[in-house]
Amino acid sequence: MDTQKELFRIGNGPSSSHTMGPQRAAEKFLKKNSDADKYVVDLYGSLALTGRGHLADVIIKKTLGEQKTEVRFFGELFYEYHPNGMKFFAYKDEILTDEWLVFSVGGGALKELNEPRDTHPNHFYRFKTMEDIMSYLTIQKISFLDYIYESEDRDILEWAQTTIDAMFEAVERGLASIKEVLPGPLKVRRRAPSIYGKFQKSTDFNTLVFAASLAVAEENADGGVIVTAPTCGSSGVVPGVLYSYFKTETVSKEMLAKALLVGGLFGNLVKENASISGAEVGCQGEIGTACSMAAAALTYLRGGSNMQIEYAAEIALEHHLGMTCDPVLGYVQIPCIERNALSAKRAIDSSNYALLTDGKHYIDFDSVVTSLKETGKDLNAIYRETSLGGLAKVNVNHD
Repeated sequence: MDTQKELFRIGNGPSSSHTMGPQRAAEKFLKKNSDADKYVVDLYGSLALTGRGHLADVIIKKTLGEQKTEVRFFGELFYEYHPNGMKFFAYKDEILTDEWLVFSVGGGALKELNEPRDTHPNHFYRFKTMEDIMSYLTIQKISFLDYIYESEDRDILEWAQTTIDAMFEAVERGLASIKEVLPGPLKVRRRAPSIYGKFQKSTDFNTLVFAASLAVAEENADGGVIVTAPTCGSSGVVPGVLYSYFKTETVSKEMLAKALLVGGLFGNLVKENASISGAEVGCQGEIGTACSMAAAALTYLRGGSNMQIEYAAEIALEHHLGMTCDPVLGYVQIPCIERNALSAKRAIDSSNYALLTDGKHYIDFDSVVTSLKETGKDLNAIYRETSLGGLAKVNVNHD
């Protein structure tokens, strides 16, 4: 598996696969073809169907140059390899000089056609299943964090602390925002500031969790800077839980960074063995994975054993299986924002439940990841980030 530095990325929303991925691809193509006087970019499948709502065309034009870039949408063309395909063309004096087909596979990551999905140029983690990891931890009598330290670069804890800071900055910007309405035709109103005001009067922990999770999700929807955890659309869950715990308990930023790494290990496993792309497996791969990561992180913070941590992560992911990705009008707003808040609470409940047990359970984390992958493939395409089915078909009241 790859480093967690590829899982947690700091950048602008609203979508890791539809905004960050295309931006990275455009930057790479521009570097190779900087002398071109015209660019054409074709978006395919899910990337085309929800690209406008996710600002894919905006970020591509901004990167390559507004005046010399044309973006075309072909929502009916789906590649079997991945539904988020895009093809870049470079022209010089009206002559085609280069072209590149690439796929945005989730979390901002890019892959070329038929490139193996489970291999990386640098293998950081020796094991790619939770079964193998748990066996190794038992034999060596070490923790998840010990294994992560063995696998990552020496600066990983320092990096994780910087990532926590970026997460918390997004929370606090969202809580203090004076912007009332999010961009786009849905006219969705921000709720984080008002709910945070209610927390300040009541000091109810759950209210703070809702406010903090919403704050990041709303910042993401507004194109603000967030941390993929594991995606932009699910970026509010992990910081919502960790920020709330930090504000109500005595815990250091270093401990939070360690917890983030423990949670990130579970996110990496889903990314490696299934998918975190809503266009490929539905929202179960995004918000379900985020909930699992948050549950594992919180259970670690609360002193859970290896088995209890794995159980909390398994519970959280298991109970998101089958969740569709059906953003209204292609915007990462409805139902995406609320899902962050509710899944943050579910992560806490999963941790609470696991800590009431000895950690022994019947279904392991690997089995749930396999089920997620199989369920995602079986989902009709209209329920996988195309905005063609599910809640996306509901007429939303803009008032």
